[in-house]
Formats: sequence, C-alpha cells, structure tokens
Amino acid sequence: MEAALQPLSGAPLLGATAVENGVEFALAAPNAQAVDLCLFDASGQTELQRLQMPPAVDGVWQALLPGAAPGLVYGWRVHGPWNPSQGQRFNPHKLLLDPCAAAVLGAYAGQDIHLGHQAGAPWLQDTRDNAALAMKAQVVEPFAPAARGPVIDPAQRLICELHVKGFTALHPDIPPALRGSYAGLAHPAAIAHLQKMGVTTVSLMPLATCADELRLLQLQLRNYWGYSPVAWSAPTARYWSGQPGSSPRSELRAMVSVLHAAGLEVLLDVVYNHSGETDAQGPTLGLRGIDNASYYHLDPQDPARYCNWTGCGNCLRLDHPLVVRMVQESLRSWVLDFGIDGFRFDLAPALGRGGVAHGHAFSARAPLFQALADDPVLSRCTLLAEPWDIGEGGYQLGQFPAGWLEWNDRFRDTQRGFWLHRQGGLGPWATRLAGSSDTFDTRTRPAYSSVNFVAAHDGFTLADVLRYTERHNQANGEDNRDGHGHNLSINCGVEGDTQDPQIRARRQQWHRLLLAVTLLSLGTPMVQAGDSVGHSQGGNNNAYCQDNAISWLDWKRADTRLADFIGSVQALRRSRAVLRSAHWWQADPPEACPHPGVLARWFLPDRTRPGPQDWNAPWGGALALQLDWMAADRSLDAQDPCEASCLLLVNGTADALRCLVPPGRWFLLIDSADGGCLNRCLSDAEWLPPGSLWLASTVPVDAP
Repeated sequence: MEAALQPLSGAPLLGATAVENGVEFALAAPNAQAVDLCLFDASGQTELQRLQMPPAVDGVWQALLPGAAPGLVYGWRVHGPWNPSQGQRFNPHKLLLDPCAAAVLGAYAGQDIHLGHQAGAPWLQDTRDNAALAMKAQVVEPFAPAARGPVIDPAQRLICELHVKGFTALHPDIPPALRGSYAGLAHPAAIAHLQKMGVTTVSLMPLATCADELRLLQLQLRNYWGYSPVAWSAPTARYWSGQPGSSPRSELRAMVSVLHAAGLEVLLDVVYNHSGETDAQGPTLGLRGIDNASYYHLDPQDPARYCNWTGCGNCLRLDHPLVVRMVQESLRSWVLDFGIDGFRFDLAPALGRGGVAHGHAFSARAPLFQALADDPVLSRCTLLAEPWDIGEGGYQLGQFPAGWLEWNDRFRDTQRGFWLHRQGGLGPWATRLAGSSDTFDTRTRPAYSSVNFVAAHDGFTLADVLRYTERHNQANGEDNRDGHGHNLSINCGVEGDTQDPQIRARRQQWHRLLLAVTLLSLGTPMVQAGDSVGHSQGGNNNAYCQDNAISWLDWKRADTRLADFIGSVQALRRSRAVLRSAHWWQADPPEACPHPGVLARWFLPDRTRPGPQDWNAPWGGALALQLDWMAADRSLDAQDPCEASCLLLVNGTADALRCLVPPGRWFLLIDSADGGCLNRCLSDAEWLPPGSLWLASTVPVDAP
C-alpha cells in the first residue's frame, strides 16, 4: 500500500483509531527527534512501507493514513539520542510495539535481538534490526460502546477474585474447546458456581497483553498471573478459544456481557505501575525505546537505572501528563469496548508518586487520581487499590481518595493470628471485625471501604494456610526464596496432604470459620475462587509462574460444600440489614442521625461489657457482639426479618467455653464448627466449641 500521512490537529486517541476515511495514529514521545510508522503484511513478517510522521503536536506524533482500514499491522521506529547515562535510549533499529495497541500480533520469546543495548556492553547501542521477531500492533474495527453492567449495592457486594484460565481449565462441565478461555468463563457451569456462592462481583486477574520475563522463559515457565504488561489496552490472546469468527476482543466482550446478564459486576486487575521491559538489562519492546525518560521514573543518582518500587525493575511515571493520558484512555477502552465495571489497581501507591521535586512521595491528590475523579466515564467505576508498593512510604492503607475501596491486609493478618495462633487481643480483632475504623477516616469513607480477605492470589490459598507452615515454591526456580516468609499459617499436625480424618475435619472447620468471619465483618468481603472449592497449590505461595495444575482449580476433587457454605452465609448477610451496613456501627444510639444504622454492643462471655483492660490485654479469645438495627426514628425493630437483630458469639480459645447469651429469643443460624444453619433456639447459656463462630438472629432463616 502506497500512501502518505496527513497531519492531524486536535488530540486524537493515542494508538490507532479507525475512522471513516482511514486510520488516525498517535504516539506520545515528547523527547523524540523523529518517528517512523512502519506498515507490515498481514502476517507481520514483511515490512511494506515506512512513513515519517509529521512534527509532533504538544509531544504527540499524530497523523491520518487515508484509505487504511482495520486489520492493518504496524509498529514504530523512534529516533533520538542514545545516551543511557542520561536516560536516553532511542534506537530506531528496534521496531517498537504501540503501548496503546488494541490488538497484538506475535509474542516476546526472550531473543537478545530485542535488547536496545549490546549484551555485555550496556552503554553501546545494538544496531541489529528486530522487526521480523518483534510484536506488532493491529488496527481493529471499533466497537459500539458496551452496555453498563448491573448496579451493585456496595454494602451487599461480595467479590470473588479469579483467574480466567485457572478457573475453567479443568472444569469437567465446560466443553474442552472452551476451557481456559474467555468463552469458558461465560459458560453456564462457571456462572452457576459463582451464583451458588452469592457472588455479586468477579475481580478478574490481568488480561492485558504481557511479556514473560527472560528468566521465566529460560525455565520454560511464563508469567501466568499476567503482571508484566506491554500493551495495556489489548486483551491477551492467551485466553482466546480460537472459535471461528471470533477474536480475543470479541470473545472478551461477549464474556462480560454474559456475566452482566447473570447479574454480576466485572472488575479487572490492571497493572499501570510498571511494564514488562523490566530493569536496565531488559528488552526494548515499547516504552523504553519510545521515550524512556518520559515514561519511566529514572534513578536521580544514575539515570541509566530505574526507580524500582514495584520489585519488577521499573516504575511508570504517572506524574507525566502524557503518561496519565495513556492510562486514562486505556481504562476508558476497557469500559467502553468491553463493559468492564471497575478496576483493581496493582501496587497502587506507585501510581500516586510524584517526581524528583516531590521526593517521589505518594499523594492522594496525584494527577492520575484527579483524572479518574474528573472523568465522566471512569468516575462511575468501582475503584479498588492494592494500597502498598515496596518503596519508601509505600504502605498507604486507608490513604486513598474517598470513594475508593482498598485491600486490607491487616484484616488478613489479624484474623490468621487471632484464630490460628491465638495472637493479639480482643481490641485489634474487634477493630478489624468492625471495618477497621482506625485505618479509614469514618467522616469521609463509608464502612465498605475495607476489602476484607484472608487469602488472595498473592500468598497461600486458604486451604494451604491450613496445610503448610512453610512455603514450598521450588517449582518457581528460585530455590524457595521467593514468596512471603511470614504467612501466619498452620498445618494442623501434618505438613501437606493427609488422610487423617481428625486433621482433615479440623482443617475444614478452620476453613469455614475464616470464610465466615470474612463475610460477616463490616466492610466488603472478598474470597479467592479456589477457596470456594478447597484448592491447594501444594504449598506454593507465589504461583505467579505456574500455568499448570498447581494453579488450575481441580474441580474433580473440589469440596463443593465450601461454596454452599459461602452461599448460605452470603444469603444471611443480604437478608439482614445489620450484616450489610453502609454506615459505621454506633457504640451508643445517637440522638439524631440522618440515616438508619446499626447499634453494636460488645459483651464478654459472662455478659459483662468489656473495659479498657479487656480490649488492651495481650490475649483474650472470647467475645459476643449484638447488632441491632436502628430505624431512622432511632427505634429498634427485631421482628422484621430484614431488620432483625443478630448476635455473633466468638470463641478463639483452645477449649470449649460457656457463654451467657444476651436476653432475647435467639435462633442459631450459622455454626462454623459444623457448617450448619440450624435455627435452634439458644439457651440462656451455651457452650461454644473451641475455635468457633456462631451467628444467631431474632428471626429464623425460614421466616417469611
């Protein structure tokens, strides 16, 4: 195709956008001296034409290619100085992937021809042309805006974190051709399991096109979790079923639509804190060669190196307006093209760090956060933060803007420590149960701001928390040095699997208990998909590179009773207003309040109220909590099933414990020790089994 580029005014979308009379191209590279648009044949193997872009407009190289159409394959060559010691790594010998590509051809296989520098001589430019092996972008047919998903009451939300492939790869009720794919997750068998648990929200692990790290490729492994992106708006082809007439984009869009039709909100884990180009020794695949100093935080003491608050070798520079624009447009594409309802931001403090002049400090008013709040599309999305990175000042739990939800690892550690190791007193445990009001500003943050979990993808599965005292990560090829060393786990007497019926029963009891306390605590509960079936990773607590049976859910050995238990607790949570409050619990009935709320009253086993000495004692393992619904007129109504009072009885000790029950007629609904919903009327005094949680209510579950 012989064509000439035409200059564009205004601000077209970054990347390639098919329009009526051609394709608009735009690349942000403010420090580049020249940019070439390289066009390829449909296979991406042969370069057909190289077109020089018109001069940049406000740092963006933009042009219209008349007559071009969807399907066109392209890449970039960017000219500028080569001076790594000053952070300049331009190398026009390397074909570069558009970071804003909507679809990608090819994959990075670790060849050293992709290095911008000479191996063994990092100050020298590598002049070999990598075009034949480089990843390329492909122009796509625009989608009409996707329909919005269901509106979820945030106080009733139950999040299930899952991996598209791992959830479906071994599912016997999903056709083999669809297993491990977007279409597989859209299958009725997959959705039925989520609905059985009462899940309202699926949080999908990363789906953007990524590049496996060289070390993993050399070990014949891959970045299974997907936290190594190189094209942030292009759905990975790894989870495409390959069905005729479909594409990764169309299949993902259809999957989200089916999940929406099932009443499920869809969140996406996104990784805008770093790229798959890794450290200074890594390949030049995109951003590094496009404009290294604009896209990355460079070490102010040695600009040849990168700031590394992510542990992945580099950090994207979200204090730069054009990088913020890239991320904002990428997020909008996930919403508008595919119907994604919200995002979980990996290592989110890195997104809020300023530049050198601000000491790289985190700010809740950082440019990206402000852009999200002001965006008419993204401001309506559900936003979750992983509120830590590994840099100085990187732990920011509770410090994100109003409206954000945040993963609460303090909840995880407090629950594991209290129940499994009898560590910590009643005060810290009760604080986590009550939504972590010591961490979240109760004046500006709602009670559901805390995302409560006891296990997630990063760490032991819940089954392994109860099977292993030590990590067993040998399969990762790092001599078992990787992954968390402090897991607050137990093995109940045997490291790993066992056929001992007593140990197996004990593990099941702990499993139910930790699930129950997650679901019944104030905040937003989150469960990991595998924890609903008792999935074990054999003690691997960092299975990021295990695209195999270590990570894939083993449905043939699934303990489906766990999903049933989650579903029963979630059903109770949704049917009792006191268990799903959007507002913080009140210690005393306020004289005036503009909204209904929950009165929380704490008792010791002898029915006395705990004092400072009880809350602050180094260990205290038993407590009762009575939750009463306060209507807008401040009255209490214990007869309406929705507004019924609830009672939590907690015994974290190693012995059965006699507990005096508060006055009233209480029906036992949940007993974590046996998993039953019993509807048994409680006596004035009850013996709680060791390590157990009971939930009772003034109205039984079968009430009309």
